[in-house]
Amino acid sequence: MSTGESSGNGSVVVVNCGSSSVKLALVDPVTGERSLSCLGERLGTPDAVVHFKTAEGTRTITPAATTHRGALAHVLQRLLDMDLPPLLGVGHRVVQGGKRFRSSVRIDDHVLADISDLSALAPLHNPANVAGIEAARAVLPDLDHVAVFDTAFHQTMPEHAYRYAVPARWYEEFGVRRYGMHGTSHRFVSARAAEVLQRETGADPRTLKLVVAHLGNGCSATAVLGGRSVDTTMGLTPLEGLVMGTRSGDLDPAVLELVAERTGASTAEIVNQLNKESGLLALSGLSNDVRTLEEKAAQGHAGARLALEVFTYRAAKHVAALTVALGGLDALVLTGGIGENGAAFRSTLLARLGHLGLVEDPAANAEHGRSSTPTGRITRERPDGEHGPLAMVVPTDEELLIARDTAALVEHR
Repeated sequence: MSTGESSGNGSVVVVNCGSSSVKLALVDPVTGERSLSCLGERLGTPDAVVHFKTAEGTRTITPAATTHRGALAHVLQRLLDMDLPPLLGVGHRVVQGGKRFRSSVRIDDHVLADISDLSALAPLHNPANVAGIEAARAVLPDLDHVAVFDTAFHQTMPEHAYRYAVPARWYEEFGVRRYGMHGTSHRFVSARAAEVLQRETGADPRTLKLVVAHLGNGCSATAVLGGRSVDTTMGLTPLEGLVMGTRSGDLDPAVLELVAERTGASTAEIVNQLNKESGLLALSGLSNDVRTLEEKAAQGHAGARLALEVFTYRAAKHVAALTVALGGLDALVLTGGIGENGAAFRSTLLARLGHLGLVEDPAANAEHGRSSTPTGRITRERPDGEHGPLAMVVPTDEELLIARDTAALVEHR
């Protein structure tokens, strides 16, 4: 493998280090083609493994070291020995950029120190992101490394949208405010939706009013006005907002005091339960997977049915609330694993949002999300002939956006 001279010829290494996993892909920033992808799981434990996927197939290895840094270094060293496209640069997903980073940036020692300093706002994610950056820079020191922040897209929110009604000192000294997450996905999907709507309906992207709902194991929705985020459902951390697979979403903070008094658990222990033992999993008592819950609900399982009802209701409530930030709605855009593939969920969601003028097209809803029609409308015209908002499915591709941001920064160095 060699390094490339220009973003027009080669691939970007896209790195996503999570709290216990690392994902890596070689992405062509022009075509989106992946020549390789890999997933390291159960990092930090003796059971750590890395799965490689290339055109020749999939294979699994045991990394020489099980830490994020060690596993990623092991993977990158193996990549250097493979016959793969030249490398243009390395793009890193970073969860929390705070108010310091409003866009993607090339990483130097000062940027890396800033990302590390922001770990207080994302203690599960930023330290892993830093470890991945350090490992990749050590193995690939001659390439430009770029940080693409989950929070950056939401830095256009007005102050009345991102401030909490808490003592000013909390905001000024501790950075307590709403930052939002999933910004890379919301940015990619909203831009793609705007392209489709401009081509098919003549909509002006500069005034387009979109609510983008990224629905997977993690869920968030964002109000996008003319391509800019003006409000979103996640807050200081990914815990705020919609009900998710294992996260509670919105919660009265007094719950923490009550549970601490009754159980003796620490705040950290309770927050861990809100992140990992709540959401659909807790409501159903079964699973955090909507597909499993739909199957069990159809068989009469009360917990599964309740979980789906709460999930859909809360999603609809937040989508409707975000139209306040937009002053209306041109289109609801659904993405993520559930948003792209959950036809039954989408049908129920649209029914709850009928007062906004959304009318499901059952045939289109059943079809879209399949490989033959990955992007398209799932609503039809209103029976009264009045113009109403559209709902559409747009697959997300965060890796491609990271690759394109990286290539652009390398090209214009």
